[in-house]
Formats: sequence, structure tokens, C-alpha cells
Amino acid sequence: MKTVELVLSPAEAFNEEQFETLLYKKLGLKKDGDVYVQPVKRSIDARSRNVVVRVQCELLSPSEKKSPTATTTYQQVGNKQQIIIVGSGPAGLFAALRLIELGVKPIVLERGADVQARRRDLAAINKDHFVNPESNYCFGEGGAGTYSDGKLYTRSKKRGDIRRILEIMVAHGAKEEILFDAHPHIGTNKLPKLVAELRQSIQDAGGEVYFNTKVVDLILKDETIKGVVLQNGDRVEGEAVILATGHSARDIFHLLHQHNILIEAKPFALGVRVEHPQILIDQIQYHCTGDRGPYLPASSYALVHQANIEGQDRGVFSFCMCPGGFIVPAATAPGEIVVNGMSPSRRDSKFANSGIVVAVDENDFKEYAKHGALAGMIFQSAIEQKACVIAGGTQLAPAQRLVDFVDKRVSSSLPETSYQPGLASVEMREVLPKRIAQALQQGFRNFGTRMKGYLTNDAQIVGVESRTSSPVKIPRDKDTLEHPQIKNLFPCGEGAGYAGGIVSAAMDGERCAEAAFARITNKS
Repeated sequence: MKTVELVLSPAEAFNEEQFETLLYKKLGLKKDGDVYVQPVKRSIDARSRNVVVRVQCELLSPSEKKSPTATTTYQQVGNKQQIIIVGSGPAGLFAALRLIELGVKPIVLERGADVQARRRDLAAINKDHFVNPESNYCFGEGGAGTYSDGKLYTRSKKRGDIRRILEIMVAHGAKEEILFDAHPHIGTNKLPKLVAELRQSIQDAGGEVYFNTKVVDLILKDETIKGVVLQNGDRVEGEAVILATGHSARDIFHLLHQHNILIEAKPFALGVRVEHPQILIDQIQYHCTGDRGPYLPASSYALVHQANIEGQDRGVFSFCMCPGGFIVPAATAPGEIVVNGMSPSRRDSKFANSGIVVAVDENDFKEYAKHGALAGMIFQSAIEQKACVIAGGTQLAPAQRLVDFVDKRVSSSLPETSYQPGLASVEMREVLPKRIAQALQQGFRNFGTRMKGYLTNDAQIVGVESRTSSPVKIPRDKDTLEHPQIKNLFPCGEGAGYAGGIVSAAMDGERCAEAAFARITNKS
């Protein structure tokens, strides 16, 4: 095996039909089976005015070439021991597939609709301003990631096998380029089909998946979980419960709190979405004067600044940047405004948006301390409700031109937006806590010095970006992954505080499946 790096033009690197053939040609190799060229990383290098694409490749002999191990055919587990999984986001789906590999039957319970039916619920938010609290951009098959972007980049290198997760996605319909792109992305328009294929694999193997099935209570005996109670009164029992409910299932946090099950307040981040014309971001990042051309993808950015507010350092950073994307309404209940970002697979919207958020700690929500471990969540909810009231009480989102926000002026008009329900021009400092607003103003000034043209009134901020991560952590043993108080309960994924995106949640789902399997195997 030998690793080489090729420097290609965008036209060479992103021509899907010619890419593989071109690699052999550039290396002077024949595609005859003697040597295989396998791309392992493709990344854009825009440091100079001449933008290039760097492609790292492995040259493999026939004996070294490995075929993907992922499959869509799994063993039958219909009559095996069963483990309950609450939630069908990436953590829940990948936990289910791993349990099947281990010979256990998963019972997946999802409060929301399947991916197809869920589209109607999303349309109702965008067009009619109606929020279904059970099925929306956060709840439903595939979880929050399915209809809010589909970025697969993760820094969680030590938590599991990233390649394995991506190969399972490829086996279920994702393009092979996610295996080597530096920042892999599937796209909101492509993810629903992939999610449905994952579900089909679970069902074909004898696993069970139920939609519109809300868990409202836990079956507990002698500090051991025996199963769950559904909204219709049915009881579902299993050998263990993997709790993979996502960062917005506030009712589950309330339920654990009511049962005096140990949970903890967790720091998170709060802020806004900033929306620019994509062509402006391209011109800044790619050093071009016109459009970026037919081959370069819509450009992105990553920014961070340490603001100083009242003598305290506050991290201000970009989050979930969506080039060529849309801002979407991510509320999970009527009477609140929450925004998130998403990009279709082509990233061909004329807008770029990114969360710009400020780190929040317990000092920010100390007035809610009486709520104990739920203090951060109640603080988060209060801001979302305030945003809704100030913007008019519908799903109109509060917004302000970027320079106007920094200079403390109400915008007399707003630019065109990708946010379908519409915007209301407000003074965003009335929506955001004072210290958060001040940190954002400092951050935007700093970003404007580092990306010339970024700080412009052709951009606007839209609020609030509040669901960056769970405001509650459900503790677990670092080795067994079991809750320290309740036996056979395995807190999992982003909602429990152990993941931050599709891939890290999927890896955590697999780890929890393995831990639950070890627990029931040792017990029996």
C-alpha cells in the first residue's frame, strides 16, 4: 500500500463521471486490476487565489483492496430477546441495526411520523404556521438530522468506527463520495430515502418499528427498568431500554425528573442564524469576482471568537454552517420560535446560513435554579416563547439586518430570505439575553475583520438558534454506559449529552447497543 496526493482543478475533482478514471490517468496507471486507486480524502484548498482540490489516494494491490463489509441483509431476530429503543434518529436506528447483528430483536418506538408522512407536518409549519408537537423538524423518523441538513462531519474520532457508519449509509443508498470527502454531506432531499432503507433493513430482519407511538412513562421495579408505557396505555417490556430521544424531547426530561431519576443541567449554546447571499460568501472564500463556476461547491466557513463581556470570556462560534441552504422552523410546540439550517444535496440555494452562537453556562440561567437540573431547559424555552411573542405569535421569526444589529438600529426593511414562514423586523436585543447579544455583537465585528465583506447589511440575523445541543445530560457509567441509578437503562445520543450530529449519534447508538447486549448477556 502506498499513499499519494494529487492536486486537481475543481473541474477535474468534481466531475463525477470522470473522477475515478482521471485518478488512474494522473498516476500513469492502467485500470486493469493490477493496482487499485482508492481515494481516502478530498478537500478544497482555497488558501491562494488559484483554488485547487487535494485528493489523497491509496494505491492498493489486489490482495490489499478491501470490499465494503456493510450490507442490507441481516440475520433474523424475530424470536430473540428484545430491547426497546425510544427514538428513531441516527442513534436509535444504528442501535437497532447493531442489536440485530448481535442477535437481539430491537423494538423501536417513535413519537413522530415516518419520513413520508412527516413531510405534511413540515409543510403545515411552513405554510400554515401550525406546529405538531409530535411530528416536526425535530421529531419523526430519522430525527432532527433528516430534514435539517445531513452533514456527516464529526470530530468524535475516538468514540467509534466512523468508516463503518458511512459504509452502512452507502449500502443503504448514500453516494460513495461520503467515504472520502473531507466534509461529507448527503442532503435533506436525499436523507429520507436512506432513512427509510435503514428502517426496511430493521424490519426485514424481524425488528419492529412503530410510528406515532409516544412513550409517556417508564416501568420501574427495584431501580430496574422493565419497559415503557405508551400514550394509549399499552405497556411494552424488554430486557433493556436504550433512550435515544434527541435534544428536544423535553417531556422525557420532565418524566425522568418526576421519577427522581438522576439528570444534570448541561452547558449549551444560544444565538441566531446569520443569512448571507451565497455569492458573497463564495467571493470571500474563493477570491472570485463573479460566481464560483460550475464545479466548485457552495463555500462554507468556520469562525470563532472569544468575546469579553463584563470581564468574562464568552466563546462565540459558527455552528452547523449550511452553504447553499435554507433556514427552517424547528419549533417542537406551538408558541415558540426556533430556527435551524439545512442544505439540499446540490447546495444550490442562493443563500448561505450559519448558526452564530454563544456558550451558555449556569450563571446565565441562575434565575431558573429552582428548577434544578431542568434550569437550562426552562431558560431555553422561555427565550423561544419570548421570540414568538415579539415576532407576532405565529411562526414568523424575529430578524434584523446584520450591521443594524451590531449598531443597535431597528431595520426599516429586511432582505429576501430562505425562511419560508417569513420574518418580522425587530430589535433582536429585545429577544436575546443582554450578555448573549453583546457577545454576538463583538463576534460579528471580529468576523467582519477576518472575512472582508462578511459584516454587511445585505446579511441578516434570524432568531433564535437555541437547540444546538441538549440542555440536560443523562449520566451514565463511562464503561458500562448504564445509568448509575437505574439498571438496564442506557441513555444514548445527542439527547442524553453524548453526541453532536448524525455520525457521532450513530456511533453512540452502536456503543449503547453493544453495552445493552453485554448487560443482558451477563445477566442471563
